[in-house]
Amino acid sequence: MPEHRDDLPPPNSDGQAHSDQVRAHIRGLIAEAGGAIPFSEYMQQALYAPGLGYYRAGNAKFGAAGDFVTAPEVSPLFSHVLAGQIAETLAACNGDTVLELGAGSGRLALGLLRRLEQLGQLPERYLILEVSGELAARQRELLAQEPELTARVEWIAELPAEPINGIILGNEVADALAVECFAYTGSGAVRRGVEVRDDGFAWCDLPAPKALNSFVTTLAERYGWRAPYLSEYCPTLEGWIEALASSLGRGIVLLFDYGLPEREYYHPDRTMGTLLCHYRHRAHDDPFLWPGLTDITAWVDFTALANAGRAAGLQVAGYTTQAHFLLGGGIGDVLENARDEHERLRLAGEIKRLTLPSEMGEAFKAIALTRDCRQPSGFAFRNMAARL
Repeated sequence: MPEHRDDLPPPNSDGQAHSDQVRAHIRGLIAEAGGAIPFSEYMQQALYAPGLGYYRAGNAKFGAAGDFVTAPEVSPLFSHVLAGQIAETLAACNGDTVLELGAGSGRLALGLLRRLEQLGQLPERYLILEVSGELAARQRELLAQEPELTARVEWIAELPAEPINGIILGNEVADALAVECFAYTGSGAVRRGVEVRDDGFAWCDLPAPKALNSFVTTLAERYGWRAPYLSEYCPTLEGWIEALASSLGRGIVLLFDYGLPEREYYHPDRTMGTLLCHYRHRAHDDPFLWPGLTDITAWVDFTALANAGRAAGLQVAGYTTQAHFLLGGGIGDVLENARDEHERLRLAGEIKRLTLPSEMGEAFKAIALTRDCRQPSGFAFRNMAARL
């Protein structure tokens, strides 16, 4: 498939050259595999191939100059409220560590540390697990604004061997785990793969492993699918959560992401799945366009995430929308402390972007998986864990 989309701005020469390198790398893997690879392998390479993948190379990803914005980029109020919840949890479980998974631009870490200092609840350690050396460099540059706070920050390349007491935090991390795509045919499952075609990449059908076929046919019977039905699931989610649980002594795994419970994720009317790409603040549905420059994501199945947490020995203490979490955490209280009407209007606009259903409030969810620690108060406003 030739790389051309009239509705998207083309990359510059450096960007195109980088994408060509990524494409050549994946073409080589496809040739080695005999002509096709599962989509999960394509997504893994497009996002995480060392030195090449979207999250491992040097192109801008966050904010106005990147491809998308996250809640901490939208408003510092997200960090403000979340810091209150972290302070509450550290005190409740006698914790001393915050571990952030994939700190992005570093804005969330900076906002959290500043607010935790105001609250008198700075952790002894703030760990950042970052796979991208380029992003880690940007985070260090931003956090250098607060050298006394940065002294508590440590960048790590893998989860700590010794369990921490405190919080493991992930904001828009699970959606970037590579997913397996499938098609339900009415009599079973087909594994969706990727092949080379017309100097680009294209979908192809591969035989479904026994476990995938069983998984798909069970869901098809449970929810009454009609063929053709396309969707995806994350085969590494359970292992990822198990690894996080092993790194947590006492405290909370707190995750934010866009997603749905299983019965909504695999609703019979959702026939095309949730796979989505982001490029220059535009969403599109072609994961083969400009690999290495395009973010590829899929919504999170929060039922699978919760089940993985339970299997790993954690309790599902809370599940709610981002809007209800922020409202329960007291985001509305900041309006009372506004200096003037101008600031009040600005804050009100930021609150709307974070909480309105038409913005980030409904699609994004929060889930708390705990061990020997009580539920954060942000989930008390409306806990929807029973829906999982």
